[in-house]
Amino acid sequence: MRLYPRKVGSLAVGALARMRLPEGLRRPLLGRFAAAFGANLEEAQKDLAAYVSFLDFFTRRLKPGARPQAPAVPGGINSPVDGLVIAEGRVKEGTLLQAKGLPYRLGELLDGDPLASEFARARYTALYLAPKDYHRIHVPFAGSCIAVGRVEGELWPVNAASTASTPRLYERNRRAYWIARGAREADGLAVAVVMVAATHVGGVVVDPRWLSGRVLPRHGRLEVANLPCASGDDLGAFELGSTVVLLVGGEKADAWDLTRGLGPVKVGERLGGFTEPMP
Repeated sequence: MRLYPRKVGSLAVGALARMRLPEGLRRPLLGRFAAAFGANLEEAQKDLAAYVSFLDFFTRRLKPGARPQAPAVPGGINSPVDGLVIAEGRVKEGTLLQAKGLPYRLGELLDGDPLASEFARARYTALYLAPKDYHRIHVPFAGSCIAVGRVEGELWPVNAASTASTPRLYERNRRAYWIARGAREADGLAVAVVMVAATHVGGVVVDPRWLSGRVLPRHGRLEVANLPCASGDDLGAFELGSTVVLLVGGEKADAWDLTRGLGPVKVGERLGGFTEPMP
């Protein structure tokens, strides 16, 4: 991969994914892809023939009710994506672990965002999306969005082999992030959803709702005026698949714990909550 032109290759794959498929080829081509990777077509909102391109299929919506949100509980944070929980822990001295022996830095992950200090004691969870997975990203709790940002970077793979061997992978790759503070049952918590791009997955799209008509810069941040959010709201999408690093911080971060183990998880399933009654 060091010799492979990752950005050029990703642009080429992106262009192919956007190409309009002849109507007669949509069902066989997309059906073969779905069968090869194990995508669940029963959940898709539309018939295969209605998806005009591979990208249209990758970013497909699901049937209403396919991903119900877990009931609200004190400190409840739900999964923002379908995928695999591949790593978890607590930020210590500004450091997270992407894999055993491979640290990366909170300040770099959030590109020096002024809100990074709210995640100094955060619990982090890394969720990997495979090509078969539903690729839309959703809000994990009730609260208010206060910032979004984008960081231009490299496009290394984020599969298990690369995660275990590429130093500082998540802080080096292109990414976007969304930060919110919690309300009601999640009062005292703050969440950062960091959407990490990968080889052939250069597109990380933040939902227009959070931009209020503005354009997210290629490298920079936008303040958001406490825009209300609820569990399950649209947050963004990956164009193919990649990894989300979820940070749960705020003044009550020490009382929040992950109750979900490593392994598969679906949008809306509870990841964790407060481990003790809060005053």
